Amino acid sequence: MPSNKTTTQRRRYAFAAAHLASNMLAFNHHCQTALAFTLRRSSSSSPAAAFLVHHNSIKNSRHITASAASSRLFSSVTTEQELAKTISDDGSTYKLKPRPTPTHDSQYDLTNLSNGIQGSYDPTLFESQLYQWWEQAGCFEPDAKQSAATSSTNGKEPYVLPMPPPNVTGRLHMGHAIFVALQDVLARFHRMRGRPVLWTPGTDHAGIATQLQVEKALMVEGKRRATEEEIANASSDEERSKLVPREEFLERVWQYKEEQGGAITSQLRSLGASADWTRERFTMDPALSVGVSEAFVRLHEKGLVYRGTYMVNWSPGLMTAVSDLEVEYSEEEGKLYYFKYVVEDEEEEGKATEEFLAVATTRPETIFGDTAVCVNPEDERYRHLIGKRVLVPMSDNGDGKARSIPIIADEYVDMEFGTGALKITPGHDPNDYELGKKYNLEIMNVMNKDATMNEKCGENYVGLDRFEAREKLWSDMEGAGLVIKAEPHMQRVPRSQRGGEIIEPLVSKQWFVKTEGMGAKALAAVKDGDITIVPNRFEKVWYGWLTDIRDWCISRQLWWGHRIPVWYVAGSEEEYIVARNAEEAKEKAIEAGHPADVALRQEDDVLDTWFSSGLWPFATVGWPQDEGKDASSDLARFYPGTCLETGYDILFFWVARMVMLGIELTDVSPFKVIYLHGLVRAADGSKMSKTKGNVVDPLDTVSEYGADSLRYSLVTGVTPGQDIPLNMDKIAANKAFANKLWNCCKFVTGNALKDIDEEELKSLGVSGPIDKVEFDTLPLPERYIISKCHELVESVTEDIEKYQLGAAGSKIYEFLWDQYADWYIEISKTRLYEGFGGGGEDAKTARRVLVYILDTSMRLLHPYMPYVTEQLWHHLPRVPKTEEMAAHSLMLADWPQMDDARLVQDKDAIASFECFQALTRSIRNARSEYNVEQGKKIAATIVAPGELKDMIEAEINSLIMLAKLDPDQVAVVEAGSVEANAAAEGDSAQLVVQEGVEAYLPMAGLVDVEKEKQRLEKQSAKLAKEIEKLAGRLQSKGFVDKAPPAVVDKAKAELAELEDQASKVDASLKALG
Repeated sequence: MPSNKTTTQRRRYAFAAAHLASNMLAFNHHCQTALAFTLRRSSSSSPAAAFLVHHNSIKNSRHITASAASSRLFSSVTTEQELAKTISDDGSTYKLKPRPTPTHDSQYDLTNLSNGIQGSYDPTLFESQLYQWWEQAGCFEPDAKQSAATSSTNGKEPYVLPMPPPNVTGRLHMGHAIFVALQDVLARFHRMRGRPVLWTPGTDHAGIATQLQVEKALMVEGKRRATEEEIANASSDEERSKLVPREEFLERVWQYKEEQGGAITSQLRSLGASADWTRERFTMDPALSVGVSEAFVRLHEKGLVYRGTYMVNWSPGLMTAVSDLEVEYSEEEGKLYYFKYVVEDEEEEGKATEEFLAVATTRPETIFGDTAVCVNPEDERYRHLIGKRVLVPMSDNGDGKARSIPIIADEYVDMEFGTGALKITPGHDPNDYELGKKYNLEIMNVMNKDATMNEKCGENYVGLDRFEAREKLWSDMEGAGLVIKAEPHMQRVPRSQRGGEIIEPLVSKQWFVKTEGMGAKALAAVKDGDITIVPNRFEKVWYGWLTDIRDWCISRQLWWGHRIPVWYVAGSEEEYIVARNAEEAKEKAIEAGHPADVALRQEDDVLDTWFSSGLWPFATVGWPQDEGKDASSDLARFYPGTCLETGYDILFFWVARMVMLGIELTDVSPFKVIYLHGLVRAADGSKMSKTKGNVVDPLDTVSEYGADSLRYSLVTGVTPGQDIPLNMDKIAANKAFANKLWNCCKFVTGNALKDIDEEELKSLGVSGPIDKVEFDTLPLPERYIISKCHELVESVTEDIEKYQLGAAGSKIYEFLWDQYADWYIEISKTRLYEGFGGGGEDAKTARRVLVYILDTSMRLLHPYMPYVTEQLWHHLPRVPKTEEMAAHSLMLADWPQMDDARLVQDKDAIASFECFQALTRSIRNARSEYNVEQGKKIAATIVAPGELKDMIEAEINSLIMLAKLDPDQVAVVEAGSVEANAAAEGDSAQLVVQEGVEAYLPMAGLVDVEKEKQRLEKQSAKLAKEIEKLAGRLQSKGFVDKAPPAVVDKAKAELAELEDQASKVDASLKALG
């Protein structure tokens, strides 16, 4: 790169690097050429060749190296010029990730076709190869099916799905599997319908979860993270060697992320996620980090970000505030401690009287922070004490006397609970905090950040762990005669989701976002119809939460995350500057009147992970970098999104915040639809738990049953928002369904299409729906199956468009199994094989319809079971792909109904063929009832009127085959004819199919009368004996009076069942004569 870069270029390069430094992104990346350059903002002759950054506006050098998260930007760097271009885009420019270089068969479909359909269904043989072919061909990209220009010309608007980002170092669980299954249905469906689909994948840096893992690793090494002050104050070199500074700690976290990250995205791929991995994002990518700083600055400029002191959930183990979502409550047995709050003498400060209030608490250690005792104003027991003061046990106000606090009154106190007197600790209880604000009580924090007791507790307790302090204080109070009793008590205990330790409510200075106004906008977006929630029952929950919303604590006392873009001036804790980066902070400080060498210190806290993920729908497509750019930019084209699909359990913590931030920062709702799925549960409906041993591992399930079977099981049979009980029998059944489809395709390709000429084979490729002209020329079964298929297409299309994914998927299963496989394939054999009277044009018609229905069905099923449908579709005759298609793939083929035009159907044909089906079933049922040997062919006379008679005669070969009739003893006669009357008078079993349609089966052909009579007489005698025995038992007074009612009722039911069986046997005997 030339050394005479312009000032503008230098500043542009410096902007990206300074941003990275200010946010402490300690990147690690190993380039093939092991490039390591240094950027010095003021003097480097090659400013772009940098990733060891020294920023002169910060006192201490902040050195960072290129990250694994940014490796996508450097995968092809071979020259300094290319590196410079990449760095100039880092953060300040929105970029796509290069598509992976093909490493496998780029014409997989042709190779697959040439290999034929071999053996039985085994998903392990093709799922991974198929996915690699899809991804490497670019099938997941928005314009894979057709160009952006073609989509625009056709009026096809983009369909955008922001993928909920899983933790970058996480592992796949059923919560991920359900969102992949549902979102992939939507992505593949809309892609096939011609819409440019962008399903944006990515991962979340998971501040607490990721940092915790590194903290644990350091503990194993005998080390811990430490501030610069702690390191400087270390008493020895040995102690100092165990302390890890921020920069080194962050390098360790990035290293852990590099080692562990990526597994989750590979696992999402294994489920068939057709997400656009060229647009994969990580919440701490440079470009997204720019967005985070920009969002904070803009919100602050609007007066929506402020610093204040409020109560938060404090995690002593993690040493940070945590969100409500990161707190889990469990019922645990503890103790309820009853003690005396002695009333203070009104004449002498600190002097105790004989009178006291009995107070109960589950946390005696918080007594040190009590600032009042509260009673109900209507409580007669304590009314005379209101306004007096009590002495805090074991306290010292500084002059050797106990600290006194007031007795106040509020209707909040439940007179019936406990003693009716409530200790108020505003500094360590959220409800007490609200009462404290109401009555202007002192808020005392009696604990350090690690939950040890601080100096306010007195020298006997300072430094003790809160639970150690509890035991000591109670013992000391017992010695002072202040203890009444302690008894077992079940209580709801808040624990850190990540660390497991008990959460401590703590008043702390934090950064907050004002949410009242933002919440009102988010509420209005749903109420006004700008956003639709599916299912709509969650609208009420949405309104309730946003109506009573509290300000959002967005600061976390962590090191891993987006460092808050605030700089404190000259050592002050009160004067600060909010800026996008350190360079801008210094400029603002100078503009505010500070000298050029002003010292700035960046805020140590990082932002809540939900803050960065709240920007996900727009930051992932180029916000703020591409604001105001032309319509071809990703931001203009793919924002706002279409659908946000996620679990109902994070409706508030993530979804609501995305809507609030989206509207506030972009002036539009970030998506049009919020689709909420339920939680995946164990087969019995209970929560999956490692403790219970009922956790189902999706990777193990995929290995055994295939991804398609798992996906289909998760999506079908449930409605939106409903929890999903995962039954392994259901997954096995769906694997059997995939195998059924496999065998159907084997029959079509290996039998129906066997040895036909190339011209006919080519003509069978499906280029669109069968039209009415062709339809009207087809025989009844073909018109029936096409009509049912077209009904299915319209129903499934409407269902998916309305987000009824489960119902749509189940309909496809029923059609393929019950109609196509069980009926039409069997009937087609009478057309295909000369032995059944087929061949010639009939065979051609059957081949056309067999391929058409199978092709159409696989297109419908593809969004649900993408692997098996793609694998099989390659073996069917196919029309050539268009030039704009990325690959000749089913996922890019047209949906069977590309617009709202109705598909041809014939209701009369459906009714007529359903009569044929009912006739066939009736004869089959009669065969079963009379125990006719499976291979025996029987005689039959079919009676039907007019057109139905003609229909049955036309399909007599099908009826003979399906009902196993003797072709020489079958007759179809007109209703009311002499032949019909003769059949009715004969010794036959009469089957009434529907009005006007009957079948008569001669008894002689069904059974050996004498043999059957002997069998029935034997059965009748056995039943009579059992009836006599059971009836006698029930007539016994001793049994009826002494046996439990349930036993007696069971015996009565058994008798009724035996009598019913005997009646049927007797009827059969009479029928035999």
